[in-house]
Amino acid sequence: MGAKLRHIAVVVKDLQKAARFYETAFELKRVGEETLDFADAVYLTDGVVHLALLNYKGERGSGLKNWKEFVGAHHFGFQVDDLEEAQQKIEAAGGKFFFDLGKDVEKENFERKFKDPDGVIFDISKKGWQGTRR
Repeated sequence: MGAKLRHIAVVVKDLQKAARFYETAFELKRVGEETLDFADAVYLTDGVVHLALLNYKGERGSGLKNWKEFVGAHHFGFQVDDLEEAQQKIEAAGGKFFFDLGKDVEKENFERKFKDPDGVIFDISKKGWQGTRR
């Protein structure tokens, strides 16, 4: 499958303040910002791994009942060669499909989200995220 860990998502209270911290403390590069119907995001990278800073607007998308209070690590993502093969392996191992973020599997930042047997959220992507590399 050739999976590579390339994405980490962290929920923060103040997107711009958190982004400035990671840009200053670790010299991460800001590669994008996005407003979705269920969350706002700032995207940073070190050139290999993509860090998504998120601020959720509700339970939808976050999977969190306590979405207003929650801060911290939320999910992580693997870049894979073949989405269908990876999904088959994930489901055979006990993972459950959660939802797709995006419509075009061939685009950067597309995520197919799952929950592991303990309910931990993770995602897979064929093209990866802004600022990542194979």
